[in-house]
Amino acid sequence: MSVEIAKNAGFCFGVKRATDSLERAIESKKDGERIFTLGNLIHNDVYNNMLREKGVFPIKIDEVAEIANTATPDSPVTLFIRAHGIPKQDEALLASLSEKKPSFRYVDCTCPYVKKIHRIAEQNSGEDRFFLLFGAAEHPEVVGIMSYADCDKAVFSSAEELEDMLKKGLLEKIGQKLPIIASQTTQKMSEWKKSQKIFKKLYTNAQIFDTICSVTELRQNEAEELSRTCDFMIVIGGKDSSNTAKLFSICKKNCANTVWIEDPGELVTRDLISSAHTKVGIAAGASTPSGLIQEVYKTMSEITENFEELLESSLKTLNTGDTVVGTVTLVTDAELQLDLGVNVTGIIKAEQITDDASVKLTEMFSKGDEVEAFVIRVSDIEGVAELSKKRVDSDKNWQKIVLACENGDILEGKVVEVVRGGVIVLVGANRVFVPASQTGVPKDNDLAEIKGNEVKVKVIEIKGNRAIGSIKAVAREERRAKEAAFWASIEEGKVYTGCVKSLTAYGAFVDLGGVDGMVHKTELSWRPIATPAAVVEVGQEITVFVKSFDAEKKRISLGYKTEETNPWYIFTGKYAVGDVASVKIVNMMPFGAFAEIVEGVDGLIHISQIAQQKIGKPADVLELGQVVDAKIIAIDEEKQKVSLSIRALLDEAQAEAEAMPEEEVAEEAAPVEE
Repeated sequence: MSVEIAKNAGFCFGVKRATDSLERAIESKKDGERIFTLGNLIHNDVYNNMLREKGVFPIKIDEVAEIANTATPDSPVTLFIRAHGIPKQDEALLASLSEKKPSFRYVDCTCPYVKKIHRIAEQNSGEDRFFLLFGAAEHPEVVGIMSYADCDKAVFSSAEELEDMLKKGLLEKIGQKLPIIASQTTQKMSEWKKSQKIFKKLYTNAQIFDTICSVTELRQNEAEELSRTCDFMIVIGGKDSSNTAKLFSICKKNCANTVWIEDPGELVTRDLISSAHTKVGIAAGASTPSGLIQEVYKTMSEITENFEELLESSLKTLNTGDTVVGTVTLVTDAELQLDLGVNVTGIIKAEQITDDASVKLTEMFSKGDEVEAFVIRVSDIEGVAELSKKRVDSDKNWQKIVLACENGDILEGKVVEVVRGGVIVLVGANRVFVPASQTGVPKDNDLAEIKGNEVKVKVIEIKGNRAIGSIKAVAREERRAKEAAFWASIEEGKVYTGCVKSLTAYGAFVDLGGVDGMVHKTELSWRPIATPAAVVEVGQEITVFVKSFDAEKKRISLGYKTEETNPWYIFTGKYAVGDVASVKIVNMMPFGAFAEIVEGVDGLIHISQIAQQKIGKPADVLELGQVVDAKIIAIDEEKQKVSLSIRALLDEAQAEAEAMPEEEVAEEAAPVEE
């Protein structure tokens, strides 16, 4: 067996530029510094897991602001943008945060080829343009590119889809505008050329930009040539990698024995290599580190050395009752034929695969698929083994249910049917009966209200081949776990945001997330209130803090009013003795008038401090609601009382007037000549 590696396999320029930049940052990282990537840096789980081991974690765009706010000189944050790039609005957010937060910075590792397409999309925006992109609509690179096109736009994934869109009139606006066409960097060159041909026939004024990366094209051409000469091809790369998917498609077309792996260990665990292979080719996507490629090559060498042993094990005989794994060699709607690696051919009839007569096997399976099946009968004379996939699936699925019951595991399923006494939850291929009392639906309510719901269920009993479950038990366990976590973390002074659940004459009950606490009405306001409804209402979200709690009795006393909202605190922070304030007359008594200085704090203007002359009662001079200027002449901190004086201001004004020189007074009093 010979093994050949494609010359341009592995990291492309853009990916290598991104990984080199990040790895340099990791090596030079300061104490306390935190490094993140916006999403996975590249489409390769092995590499991304290595980053996690080094303390570099991916985050989502909606987590960035919160993390940026925690950045300090002692604990700075560096965020790396993936090679695929990000949407325009996300980059604007990062720029704004880095400007506001000096200890937060981001490093743009977007591939230069992708950046070029961003510029093409942005520079060709406008009402008179239509931007069309060849690519996978959900791919991060495509999402980023399309955010830069401020005009009518669309994405197509193949020449066939483009033709379909044109026929259905989905691109009718394009004929009235200037068409701008570009491609995702990792798309298949042959499909791109077909698409261009279709478009040029219809729109001679179209501006077409060839934006498929030259390295991508070279890598695809190499894979094409190599796969034509090999009887076994290995394509290495992440399952989310667009360019790796293209390589696999190209190789599979030329070499039926083509496999796509992410980790070298899959070659052994999936038993992919056969002694019949004479030439093996290795191709790798742009997000595959060279170390992984070399590891695959090494694994192939080790497998080659042990082929005699593998060959011997592959020639073992089959017995009725065995479970085997075979590779599909022929598919019809009546049956599958499998290569079992032994001297008989495996046959699985349609009825041994599914009970659904409408299912077409040709749509479910393809040549090269691996299928696990149960051996029903072996005939060495006929050279066939009759198999059942349904039996294996049933055994596996039922075993999962049994194990879940034994281990107390939580399963997920869908409520598919309402039956007498309960409902049926479909978990995989298994039906779990949930009695009405275990559904969580109130006794007199209709069970049909949960039909179609995705639910969590716990199998509480196995009776023969019947599983009985409980939805209620899961909800109860989750609630208890939530409560336990709450009581484990509660402490006096801790702040919570909760929802007002109910009101009583003496206070408000607040849901803190499965656990209730009470705010006494005296804690709702600094002023006396008749009922809690004067301050809060049911359903209102409020911020509270723990005043005290009794974990044993499950009681929590909450506070709502804070020192910062204390009217007296606000007053003393704003005024001092000697200051003049505009006050509002709110009450009058025989001995004086009360005036509001700030909301919640009143001061007394004694009757002797209202006017310069003696008055009979405050109402002789003042009116309720009147706003006047008054001087603060005394503050009693202990009793929280304030004394005000209007007369003090009148006396000061009079003293100033009397102190003026006579000529100034005369001048002021002289009539103005016309």
